[in-house]
Amino acid sequence: MLSSDKGYQTPAKSIVDLVDVPPVPAVSMSPDRKTLLLLERKGLPAIEDIASEELRLAGLRIDPTTCSPSRSGYFTKIIVKNGNKEALIEGLPQSSKIRHVSWSPDSSKLAFTLTTNEGLELWFADVRLKKAQRLTGPVVNAALGGKPCQWLPESQSILLKTRVDTATFPEKPKVPTGPQIQENDGKTSAVRTYQDLLKNAYDELLFEFYATSQYHEVSLDGKKKAIGDKAMFRVCSPSPDGQYFLVFTIQKPFSYIVPYHQFPASVVIWDRNGNEVQKIADIPVADDIPKGFGAVRKGPRSFYWRADHVATLYWAEALDEGDPKKEVEWRDQIFFWQAPFHKQPEKSIATKLRFGGLTWGDKELALVEEWQWKNRLIVTSTFSPDFPERGIKTVFKRSWEDRYNDPGRFQTIRNELGRYALLTTPDKINLFLIGDGDSPEGKRPFVHKFNLQTGETIPLWRSEAPYFETPIDILGIEPLKVVTRRESKTEPPNYFIRDLEKNLLEPITDFRHPYEHLKDINREIIQYKREDGVDLQGKLYLPVGYNPVKSGPIPILLWAYPREFKSSDAAGQMTDSPYQFTRLLSLSPLMLLTRGYGVLHSFSMPVIGEGDEEPNERFVQQIAANASAAIEKLVDMGVGHRDKMAIGGHSYGAFMAANLLAHTDLFAAGIARSGAYNRTLTPFGFQSEERTYWEAKETYMEMSPFSFADKIKTPLLLIHGEADNNSGTYPLQSERFYNALKGHGAEVRLVMLPHESHGYQARESILHVFWEMERWLERYLK
Repeated sequence: MLSSDKGYQTPAKSIVDLVDVPPVPAVSMSPDRKTLLLLERKGLPAIEDIASEELRLAGLRIDPTTCSPSRSGYFTKIIVKNGNKEALIEGLPQSSKIRHVSWSPDSSKLAFTLTTNEGLELWFADVRLKKAQRLTGPVVNAALGGKPCQWLPESQSILLKTRVDTATFPEKPKVPTGPQIQENDGKTSAVRTYQDLLKNAYDELLFEFYATSQYHEVSLDGKKKAIGDKAMFRVCSPSPDGQYFLVFTIQKPFSYIVPYHQFPASVVIWDRNGNEVQKIADIPVADDIPKGFGAVRKGPRSFYWRADHVATLYWAEALDEGDPKKEVEWRDQIFFWQAPFHKQPEKSIATKLRFGGLTWGDKELALVEEWQWKNRLIVTSTFSPDFPERGIKTVFKRSWEDRYNDPGRFQTIRNELGRYALLTTPDKINLFLIGDGDSPEGKRPFVHKFNLQTGETIPLWRSEAPYFETPIDILGIEPLKVVTRRESKTEPPNYFIRDLEKNLLEPITDFRHPYEHLKDINREIIQYKREDGVDLQGKLYLPVGYNPVKSGPIPILLWAYPREFKSSDAAGQMTDSPYQFTRLLSLSPLMLLTRGYGVLHSFSMPVIGEGDEEPNERFVQQIAANASAAIEKLVDMGVGHRDKMAIGGHSYGAFMAANLLAHTDLFAAGIARSGAYNRTLTPFGFQSEERTYWEAKETYMEMSPFSFADKIKTPLLLIHGEADNNSGTYPLQSERFYNALKGHGAEVRLVMLPHESHGYQARESILHVFWEMERWLERYLK
């Protein structure tokens, strides 16, 4: 295994063939639920696509040519499906790159952007005529992500975010004007580790240039009308009646320690012509948010339109100065402000826990969600929006870790304003719930009815073996019909309409098995216990045709991702189904099944801290116990040999793998992709760790495999994207870890993938990753 290997390498053909399997089309249903779109996707991009220029500014990665997020996926075709009939949307150029597809409120049209070499164009398509038409040239600005084009309520025009005059592009100074200086005036600014932040005055100019845009109303004949002035817009959201806009703009000064969405901001209301009607708030930079999960910025936040009124704004405001550690009777206050916004905002309900969102019904009914990180508590309640004095009534209260008692998600449907509101029976007594249905025998998704008067939950339908069937949306309640996605071990996911009253199933799609030769892949959910009694499980995959009695034990790769829990019972719950289809995603270690390896995928890796104990206080001991229990199970089953097992993971899973090699001798090899290995480089928290390095030095040090580089004797393959943008997993983490291991004589190999981010995209990169993984396992397991 020499470091002089040159160029991209290709793994075995069996892996190449799986990597190159065409992706399944995306599915989109019209608002009236009568028409389906099949959005075809291209396979993996080439390295030259990933290598194109990008700007890294304020937490964003921008393609300067198209003024949109770099490396964005796209669709190549739009197919309209009515019943059994399919028709291609015509009028598009060959090799189209389609993004931002959205239905008109009346379900008759589509708006979308088309990416060209000069930028993004706005297009629309008539769904009935199956014909597309260009509305603008390459003027669309999508640099800040989100939706650059939105239908206005009448379905006759589109609100479009456009680029500014390119003549104003800032020129980079050839000579520095001085040093880069940051200063703190004593304010506490304990922020987490972010990447791609602004670094200098020229970065500021570039960010302002790409973030600045102008809104236009574009009619379907291509005519444009400017709305308001240009600004650095984050949000421009039409009210349900389309007569007002909620406008959220970024303000100066910019920050060098937080990304753009925490910059100062101004929130105002515009009328339909872009005139300012009312200022809602001026929001300062959010670099002083209190420490801890559940902390929020001071002042107003979470601005949205009510779905049940033509033009009423709502937002939340912290009553604890955003600090979840403060003891207060009420934590958040909700405000309403109704058009024409001449009167003062009205106080609505207050919440005892942190406000988590509202789901609207009508003036008599809405749902409010509250949550608390400390005990993982989530509370759902009903209240009367127009009569807040009636108070709130709790309907569900539970730990979100307790998946067995998850009641499901209340379902919504488009109301007369075109917004999503609670789906109720005509008498307004019953709501509907869709849930994952986690249970000791595995996931069994369900549809339930909930009686608002009695609080009773009435089961209507539940997925039955040998299928795994997930309700997606409720089409209507008279009769009760549901769109579901149905699959089995050998049948890929397809969409159906299920009539719950007649128990009839009508197919919508017919996606074929993507890899027939692996149809009989061996997949089993295995269950076992940790030494302290915690229930564990994992998905064991074995090669096609493998028989442990005839062939004996085989080399196995164990792949996992740690999860924190506050309850042993919750940590041991079954969260999978034995009837799901095996989908081989492009970076999945399951590709190695074709090379004779077994894979224990997503096996339980709980880290538990009950009561006042933080989970990470015993992180190393617990992941070691989890891994040891999995190995014992595999050996007892006769499928794995104790000396021929490897541990692997991606991101936090890579961190786990390195820790297991630093503190145990359980494995013959390790694979760590895009991980963080020195927690002192993420000193203000990581993953679910709220404490800072200075509050928990011993924990940070003990959890850092970098601190124990001299103890690692097991061969370790490190892989990392050179352009990793994930918080905390700087490429420097792998580079420094490699140097530490090399300095202590470890068997280690470091692979840095050019232009790749946290998740690898280019076909060449992904094939090379599997070549590296296969060679590493071949050497140390076979």
